[in-house]
Amino acid sequence: MASASIELVEVCPRDGLQSVKTFVPTDIKIKLIRDLYAAGLRRIEITSFVSSEALPQMKDAKEIVAAAKSLDGLDASVLVPTVRHAERALAAGATHLVFVLSVSEAHNMSNVRRSPSESVSEYERLVAMMPAGIKLRLNVATAFDCPMKGRIEEAAVLALLADLVLIAPNAEVALCDTTGRASPSHVAHLFTLAKARFPTTARWAFHGHDTYGLGTANVFAAWQAAVNVIDASCAGLGGCPFAPGATGNVATEDVVWMMDRMGVASGIDIELLCGAAERIRLLPGAQTGGRVRDALASQRKLAIRAS
Repeated sequence: MASASIELVEVCPRDGLQSVKTFVPTDIKIKLIRDLYAAGLRRIEITSFVSSEALPQMKDAKEIVAAAKSLDGLDASVLVPTVRHAERALAAGATHLVFVLSVSEAHNMSNVRRSPSESVSEYERLVAMMPAGIKLRLNVATAFDCPMKGRIEEAAVLALLADLVLIAPNAEVALCDTTGRASPSHVAHLFTLAKARFPTTARWAFHGHDTYGLGTANVFAAWQAAVNVIDASCAGLGGCPFAPGATGNVATEDVVWMMDRMGVASGIDIELLCGAAERIRLLPGAQTGGRVRDALASQRKLAIRAS
């Protein structure tokens, strides 16, 4: 049964910006986070603690965490792929960790140089070392499709979850459409299976991409499957490396517009959000997407002409 509300997790400062090759100055990143906060977003994935050599865009993670602490009531999460990087994040003052691993062995080896089973062991070590009071989320990448192997069998996802859920029963679990090739029926069916198999997992989330134009449709399918925690990226920032020329993450403003039209509370100011999206569009090297921002801008221009 669908929820009456939606909880948006804004991933532009991390998943979006990591696709931008040109380094975005730290003060611009902080301004972006403040803009998103001003629009009403209270869950923002602000950065990742990874190798600065592998991903130089995130080399200022410590400074970003410090700056986010000034925003009252912000649940600022950071992505970590290993225990070592989790320790760095905690030392910097992070209070919400997001651990990522892939169902696909080929993708996990490419992404973190480990097999999925090795990442499960790493997750177990991370959970064991976490201090009390730290929030935890698990991102299960390639839960629907792998860029190397294609569609992922649902049985493989459920088998991996069986190990992971036992390790941290209270963690929020996100199923991620890494390539954007999932369909609404696939999204709805996998969440239905997962929720039935693991009924004690209280919080499920969906992370989708808009590579093939199904971003909001897949969000709607997840929401109808009673998943009300949804990832999205302002301006759709986050170009997909598996489909050159295509946009990446589903645009936050598109999700907000859809939910607002259905009477589903998001708590987001669409005008302020679109203003932030327009500034993101101007970042050098930014690959953006979404439809609502341009549609509302056109409406404003027509209104000005009419007046």
